[in-house]
Amino acid sequence: MTIDPTSVTQTKDRLKRFTQPPYLIGASLTIGGIIALTLVAFAKSSPTPLQASTSLNQIPGKLSSSLPAPAPSPIPLSTPSPSPAPQPIDPSALTPEERALNEKAKQELLQSSAPVDSFIEMKVAIGEKVPALTVSFSTATDALNPEGQAIGHFAANQSYSVEVGGDGIRINGKAFPGIVMISLPPDGLFTLNERTYHGHLILAVDGGKLWAVNQVNMRQYLHSVVGSEVSPSWDMEALKAQAIAARSYALTYYYKPMSGLFDLGATEYYQVYRGIEREADRTSQAVDETSGQFVSYRGGVVESLYAASDDIVMEAFQGKGMSQLGALDLAEQGYSHQQILSRYYPGTGIGQILMDQQ
Repeated sequence: MTIDPTSVTQTKDRLKRFTQPPYLIGASLTIGGIIALTLVAFAKSSPTPLQASTSLNQIPGKLSSSLPAPAPSPIPLSTPSPSPAPQPIDPSALTPEERALNEKAKQELLQSSAPVDSFIEMKVAIGEKVPALTVSFSTATDALNPEGQAIGHFAANQSYSVEVGGDGIRINGKAFPGIVMISLPPDGLFTLNERTYHGHLILAVDGGKLWAVNQVNMRQYLHSVVGSEVSPSWDMEALKAQAIAARSYALTYYYKPMSGLFDLGATEYYQVYRGIEREADRTSQAVDETSGQFVSYRGGVVESLYAASDDIVMEAFQGKGMSQLGALDLAEQGYSHQQILSRYYPGTGIGQILMDQQ
């Protein structure tokens, strides 16, 4: 994994993109061969959508998860005789091999029921070109090099200072290579400069400055983004419109990342991402109830620009984007989230990422 210096330093060229109308990512998309896309066109006279579907071609390297194919449900030809109720199994009576198989089956069941957003990994720059950082972890974990080899160890709930050291990184004074990866379990958290995040952490040096990147699944990322961008007290239809717009915006950078190190940043320049501190039940509900949905035009992903008000949308994007306050006003008038998105992104529909279990 290397940093593309051109991508991370040409701020002027990146800012120019924000003054242009939303661009499209091509219609042929994939996520590790396990995703399919359904395009739902907005109906002009009815909130009920029209549907058409298309498949996604494979683009390797984004996801490695796969799901077991569901077994067909047999249709009985006659009423079966009642069978005795199964007796509970004593877990202590299982062999180690049986316990391992049981745990594997439970994990596969949990995986198959998870929202599709959980299978999309985002890389978000949460520290850009800084001289030093402070980090701690909720659980003991290892520092890894880009080849996945352990090169150090971190204790739980201990603060570590991170700074540039020559061509590499120094953590609590110890020398490390220029890229360090810290992987955490699904329930693990890390705190960077007093802000706490889900997912994994990548530390890198470029141009004599530190970069910190949070590798986090789309679901957890959007739980924070939607809660950071709007109030959880808003009407649910406005929250769902925001969730879909935020997912669509993130997907454009997922397929066209800013560099080899990260997909997009965490500031207002992109969309605000503040870790777990801005998560809330209602904004997370809006994300989960629209899981996998994005703004689409002819099968492509729209860079769904948005801003706080109509005035800002007009000034920054020549009117090509969603006003968050305008979306709230429409929701309070009874508009659905589909109708709100259709109003602000005319001619588009809602694309749907689905798990392909065949």
